[in-house]
Amino acid sequence: MNPRRQRRLAAVAGAGLLIVGAVTLMLFALNDNIDLFYTPSEIVEGKDGVKPSVGQRLRIGGMVVPGSVSRDSESLQVSFTLVDTGPAVEVRYAGILPDLFREGQGIVATGMLVDANVIEAEEVLAKHDEEYMPPELAEKMKGIKHVKPNEGNNQS
Repeated sequence: MNPRRQRRLAAVAGAGLLIVGAVTLMLFALNDNIDLFYTPSEIVEGKDGVKPSVGQRLRIGGMVVPGSVSRDSESLQVSFTLVDTGPAVEVRYAGILPDLFREGQGIVATGMLVDANVIEAEEVLAKHDEEYMPPELAEKMKGIKHVKPNEGNNQS
């Protein structure tokens, strides 16, 4: 092989290595910022046969189970149970909850899975409109009666 072809081959190989290295670094950096969305059933039973691992960052969406909210009187620590159509998952959060947060309300929490069915949330978002629901969750929730928090507490 003549020297000119060797230099071209070396230049192309070097450029290829730089591109592969750049893509690898981008994927490694994005890995820490990717939060996969799960429902409580998917956390317990798995999503497409794969369960999230303990220590994984994730987003979870579901309905707050009425009567499950417990607040620590000494701190801002709150724990509550989320459910969709199947098993429930406990969410723990230290902070001020959104004004729209209440039992029976749909929420989305971002945090880390610390046990098989326990999430330590860093952020809790309450849905402002009960009519909207992600299509996957809406399909699973068909046929389940949603009871608003004030129904059943009315005593005349």
